[in-house]
Amino acid sequence: MITTKHLSKRYGDNLAVDDLTFSVAPGEVLGFLGANGAGKSTTMRMIAGFISPSAGQVSVCGHDIAKQPVEAKACMGYLPEGAPSYGEMTVGEFLDFVADIRALNGERRRERRALVIDRLGLSPVIDQVIETLSKGFRRRVGLAQALIHDPQVLILDEPTDGLDPNQKHEVRRLINELSKDKLVIVSTHILEEVHEVCTRAIIIANGRIVADETPSALEARSRYHHAVSLRFEKADDLAAARREIALLPEVVAVESDARELRLTAIPKPGANVLAGVGALIERNQWHVPELHLESGRLDEVFRSLTEPRGIDSSAAAELCA
Repeated sequence: MITTKHLSKRYGDNLAVDDLTFSVAPGEVLGFLGANGAGKSTTMRMIAGFISPSAGQVSVCGHDIAKQPVEAKACMGYLPEGAPSYGEMTVGEFLDFVADIRALNGERRRERRALVIDRLGLSPVIDQVIETLSKGFRRRVGLAQALIHDPQVLILDEPTDGLDPNQKHEVRRLINELSKDKLVIVSTHILEEVHEVCTRAIIIANGRIVADETPSALEARSRYHHAVSLRFEKADDLAAARREIALLPEVVAVESDARELRLTAIPKPGANVLAGVGALIERNQWHVPELHLESGRLDEVFRSLTEPRGIDSSAAAELCA
């Protein structure tokens, strides 16, 4: 449904997006990740047809966004960063305005308007002026306008930014429901969003793709993949465990937090440290109320790929291979 080929955007001497090529299939929820200024929002705006690329092509539902913009945008719902709208309108007036733009009429219009109001909990503010709404309600209004015409493709730029934990949960639940019959791209810098909703993640840095994997495959590249984390009840047990676990042949490093009484045993590549750690716990009769095997830490992988000192062209090529 969405294909980009050699997509680039230049602002003067600044190359904001550099030769991006990727495609997204129906049923996928693609997390588009990057640090601030990496080119996420610029890419979203080019896909949505809000700005023109300096080079390259974008196709949405088989329509070239430059040559067939009306057809491409008709099958797309777009929530820009910050959820901009017309602040002087009421929520109801704004939704009616968007319905007019989307050429919704009759019973179909009434059904879609009622559905987005209900699903996004907008009934209490339907007659309120948008500029008087909280940030959370403005975001919900932005989602409602993106969904009102039941698009095949959803492009959501920072959809949960500024929402409280309950509102984030509701938006993520909605994205999961919508992904059953839509293609969804979520641009975000919130890594927990990837675990909650995404089936695939693209990480960009300096306008280029440095990784394109499933979230679990990215976590497997973390040094904490299959690390064993423990919490102790006694400081003496923590100190003793740190000494003994560090001597295990499968362990490459041990990290501990004296305040939280936590310890993490990091394995050598491909090694299994759980059995050795378990044997030490049993032999020494340490009191360990928590123990778990880590899948990996996405934040560590993200930093290694996006921090200037962590970007390695050969590593990036291996990730995308």
